[in-house]
Amino acid sequence: MDDLFTEGDPIADTRAPDGPVETRWERRRFEAKLVNPANRRKMTVIVVGTGLAGGAAAATLGEQGYRVKSYCYQDSPRRAHSIAAQGGINAAKNYRNDGDSVHRLFYDTVKGGDFRSRESNVHRLAEVSVNIIDQCVAQGVPFAREYGGLLDTRSFGGAQVQRTFYARGQTGQQLLLGAYQALERQIGLGNVEMNARHEMLELIIIDGKARGIVVRDMVTGEITTEFADAVVLASGGYGNVFYLSTNAKGCNVTATWRAHRKGAYFANPCYTQIHPTCIPVSGDHQSKLTLMSESLRNDGRVWVPKAKGDDRDPRDIPEDERDYYLERIYPSFGNLVPRDIASRAAKNVCDEGRGVGPTRLGVYLDFADAIGRLGRKAIEAKYGNLFEMYERITGEDPYEVPMRIYPAVHYTMGGLWVDYDLQSTIPGLFVIGEANFSDHGANRLGASALMQGLADGYFVLPNTVANYLAAGPFEKVDGSHPAAVEARRDVEDRIQRLLAIDGDRTVDSFHRELGQIMWEHCGMERSEAGLRKAIDEIRALRDQFWQRVRVPGDGEGLNQSLEKAGRVADFFELAELMCIDALHREESCGGHFRAEHQTPEGEAQRDDEHFAYVAAWEFTATGQPSVLHKEDLNFEYVHPTQRSYK
Repeated sequence: MDDLFTEGDPIADTRAPDGPVETRWERRRFEAKLVNPANRRKMTVIVVGTGLAGGAAAATLGEQGYRVKSYCYQDSPRRAHSIAAQGGINAAKNYRNDGDSVHRLFYDTVKGGDFRSRESNVHRLAEVSVNIIDQCVAQGVPFAREYGGLLDTRSFGGAQVQRTFYARGQTGQQLLLGAYQALERQIGLGNVEMNARHEMLELIIIDGKARGIVVRDMVTGEITTEFADAVVLASGGYGNVFYLSTNAKGCNVTATWRAHRKGAYFANPCYTQIHPTCIPVSGDHQSKLTLMSESLRNDGRVWVPKAKGDDRDPRDIPEDERDYYLERIYPSFGNLVPRDIASRAAKNVCDEGRGVGPTRLGVYLDFADAIGRLGRKAIEAKYGNLFEMYERITGEDPYEVPMRIYPAVHYTMGGLWVDYDLQSTIPGLFVIGEANFSDHGANRLGASALMQGLADGYFVLPNTVANYLAAGPFEKVDGSHPAAVEARRDVEDRIQRLLAIDGDRTVDSFHRELGQIMWEHCGMERSEAGLRKAIDEIRALRDQFWQRVRVPGDGEGLNQSLEKAGRVADFFELAELMCIDALHREESCGGHFRAEHQTPEGEAQRDDEHFAYVAAWEFTATGQPSVLHKEDLNFEYVHPTQRSYK
């Protein structure tokens, strides 16, 4: 594959302490340099993104006394996509007294990620999880409570204990509002400067350090350079490269991709999570997909007819003619197997011709047993808003008829490479939440995204960024610096180039076609032949894009076509790297399933001898081979085994 990439020097995380894993975070915090309160007032930190990670980080840094400049492309910080998360947040509180512990959460997360994550990072995440719940309760987050007043928990995939805290089916919304009110308090105190409707389009690097960003005011079209002592990216994931996904339409890769082009390594881009519980595609008119929370698998039973092509009303299919296939294949975990396992199992039964619904790409999620056992009111209390959302979208009442679900692109485990301090390969550039690669390996367990976002924002970054800033304040810079002038000119030239093409195809038409290529060849199942075909098709389509795309209007003022064009241009480059990463990784693990590498039972077949590493990619130039840097993964506490949920 020399024509696609070359291999460079290995990379290592030099910030994680050695020694007992349970004391590494405590020792790292003690060893890290501190910034005294008087000096914090002299330092500025830019935070891009206002979701759980970015909102929590900006609020916490502001509370600590730093000057913070926060940016988001939404019209309000609380419109960040974290608000769409539904099911819950994991924490090792063991309120249920059912055997949970920090070590068990650590174990489940490493195993759930198919042994492709760092032990140091995952153990820290499990440790910090218990603090997150206390923080959020203190903020007034209305978690569900049981009869005695204690916080309630429920089960999620990949665990045999109940560790998921929730607020009905709107946990992300309630957690984000907690972070948002903390952020607004700092804005009111003057510690945080909030810039909504601003999109980051470039990273400014001066003397080898990240010192600022170039942003475009999406309302006026004004382009400005903004400076700080450190830059934090909390801009989310890149699932929208597939066009159809559960992400909000605005979610994009531009902030992290601009940093990647400037030297930040991009790690494990092929690790994409396919969520098993989404409303099936209904036609070519759709622009996005809708997630149904994984928490529904607590009480809903997944099944398909035993006979191919059985198109009877599901209520008319007797029990002995139904295949509750997850319960049959995975008796220990049943309907609560991890997301990658559940998604592939759904694909397999549909490929056999037993799918349901108009497209035959669907399986049933049936609540009849739970309603009969617990009563309708109990189910309404747990999932009422989710059932209402499903009925609004499909016109079917899930209290009466089983839901129809099918896997869809959801979360991305890949992202910019960071060390234990959450610093990228560019000094002064920190990356948190879904924008980095650090904690989930090849597959994210449900309810762990909210956990990582808040852990990074509230507890990890505020400690580790101080170690970097202790060497400051750094030399003052402004828009006249040659590096800033060049970065701004690059942004302006790129915008003018997009506007000048004046072709005959819309941005959306290119995005949709790119998404079809990615879903077909780099989606739920990949193969060498398919990935090579995808790379050729992506390159040809990218060439067409730069010749035929039409972006109406101009760069002055609001222009959503221009915004989308810039994001899709970055998606083209990312898509190629995702396929190259998937092609080079000749194994199956988690969300990356290579058809050539599976067990006789159809499960993922890892190759720990050759691929137990993080693939960190260095950008060279468009059209030139990327450079692969490998970070070896060492497992001292959770030894890799064949992953089984049976």
